[in-house]
Amino acid sequence: MQKLFDKISDKQKEKLLKSFESHSFEYKKNAYIHTLLKEEKSIAFIEKGYIQIYKMEKNGSKVILEEVEEGEVFGNMLSSFIHSDFEIVAKEDTLITYIDYQRIFQSDLLTKSYYFDFLQNLFLIISEKEKEKNERITILTQKTIRNKLLEYFKIISRKNNSKYIYLPYNFTDLADYLGVDRAAMSREMKYLKEEGFIEVKGKKITLLKFNQLLLTDLYD
Repeated sequence: MQKLFDKISDKQKEKLLKSFESHSFEYKKNAYIHTLLKEEKSIAFIEKGYIQIYKMEKNGSKVILEEVEEGEVFGNMLSSFIHSDFEIVAKEDTLITYIDYQRIFQSDLLTKSYYFDFLQNLFLIISEKEKEKNERITILTQKTIRNKLLEYFKIISRKNNSKYIYLPYNFTDLADYLGVDRAAMSREMKYLKEEGFIEVKGKKITLLKFNQLLLTDLYD
């Protein structure tokens, strides 16, 4: 994942943040993050920790929209979530720096090379976020839990060019990410193991039919 301050020194980062009139806030683990990101064109940069963005469906089920880790960004100008009824929670002690999007283009550092490095990073992040949103749509529009799991495995394995997948989530969060019932997903994972598609050890999943998964559709 592209980082917002890649190729930028700590001193240059400090100058950029000062020019952008940024401000930072600390949040304790499990704290809900009340932010104006829903209304304002802002960028939120995770200095440390990580956060989870999710929405609650009318039936009470939780759907994870995005997880953002240290060094990454989120905000209505960047993120893959498009809902106004989302919640943001710190999954561990977290420090977030907020940048007004408009201030980026009113900076007094327009002639500095590291300013253009920052812009390049930002545009690459926007491109990556758009790709992630399209991947998520592909997963969520699958008709069955089995197909959602296989599509998710396919996307991750293609990114890493590996038959090994290391889940960023626990299985409860994975079910929330896929928008499915946890117990039903566990049953489908059991069937996939019994049919020789996958092997599961903790958060490590081995795709035993890696080449077929990448080259063909295994869906019903």
